[in-house]
Amino acid sequence: MLQTDSEFTKTRWICTLIGLGFYLADIVTDVGLAGKYFLVGDLVWSGLTLVSVVVGSAVTQVFSYSWYRDDMRKPLVNSGRDGLISGMNGRGLIGLHVMQTGIFTRYYDLLKVGYKAVFSKPLGPVECPRDVHLALFGRATDLSMLKLFEMFLESVPQLVLQLYIVLGHGHRSILQCICMVGSFINIAWAIVDYRRCLRRSLPQVREMPSGLPTFVYLLYKLLTITTHILSLSLFLILSPYSTLGMAVVWLAGTLWAHWVRTDFCTSKGLERLYRIIVGVVLMFTFFNVKGQDTSWPMAVYYVLFALVNLSGPLLLVLVRPEVNDAEYFWPVTLLIFGGTVLGLACLLLYYTICHPRGKSLQADEVDGHMGGQERETETPDNTVRIRNFLQL
Repeated sequence: MLQTDSEFTKTRWICTLIGLGFYLADIVTDVGLAGKYFLVGDLVWSGLTLVSVVVGSAVTQVFSYSWYRDDMRKPLVNSGRDGLISGMNGRGLIGLHVMQTGIFTRYYDLLKVGYKAVFSKPLGPVECPRDVHLALFGRATDLSMLKLFEMFLESVPQLVLQLYIVLGHGHRSILQCICMVGSFINIAWAIVDYRRCLRRSLPQVREMPSGLPTFVYLLYKLLTITTHILSLSLFLILSPYSTLGMAVVWLAGTLWAHWVRTDFCTSKGLERLYRIIVGVVLMFTFFNVKGQDTSWPMAVYYVLFALVNLSGPLLLVLVRPEVNDAEYFWPVTLLIFGGTVLGLACLLLYYTICHPRGKSLQADEVDGHMGGQERETETPDNTVRIRNFLQL
């Protein structure tokens, strides 16, 4: 009997539709803001705003096409489709992704198939309802992973940039505020959606308890990511050359991914791109790179994370004491200090009290792989890739 939590429900379908709306709104506001900067002559800000949109979209299209191509070669995923995915052959899929519409194609497919599964009344007996719903969550998890890439490559850098412009240059507009709010909502939604989809798409994985555990976990993620974004914006106000320090952090994360030999992709070139993205993600939050026990690396990461957050306001006061009179400084400083403490407290609370205990079949942030070979034979073919997704 399929458990209710594992069903692709009407609520899940509606949430997918809402997620599409947030995704579109985030892109439209970012492009609109880039256009506004261009019209008033702020070409550098316009270019940087647009670059984050282009980079985020291009990278997600590359991975989306790669996963479609992999699925075309798997008979259990593509049975009876004559080598077609979404009604198209390989050339058609290339064209879709070159036109930057691969994500929208995935949304369309998920919404169409999901609608038939949860709204349409079956004419006859439904076979293997569990497999049907697991397949839907597999599609949703692919999509949510791509949105997670887009979040760290577009929404998060966009927030850092716009906060730097607002706080450091006093340039404020309604569209800018809408853009920042949209990016923050996109970040929050992507984390929620990814966490739920990933754990429901694998049949052997224990679902994270809803209610307080989920709330504490999401609060930990949102607070740590948001305070780090604020701190980095203060470093940019201190000096634009702070980007060199950020580049060093990114390089360290990328080299770490190389050192542990991640094996996420089916080709070496794509694996290198994935490790570059890993470096970007590690700039803002911790995750399990390769399904190993990461308790100590996680502890070291968040100690350094807290030091960076707290040093941002302190260095700004020491090097540029005139910022004491800026109206933004003390509210932002209090948000950074308070948010960092509360975020780390939520982290400790989750992993000491709320984290599921017992034998784990799926790696989490501080867990390692268990029973890998057994799961390889029991897990449906369309979830093999999902088992290697980021464990946020």
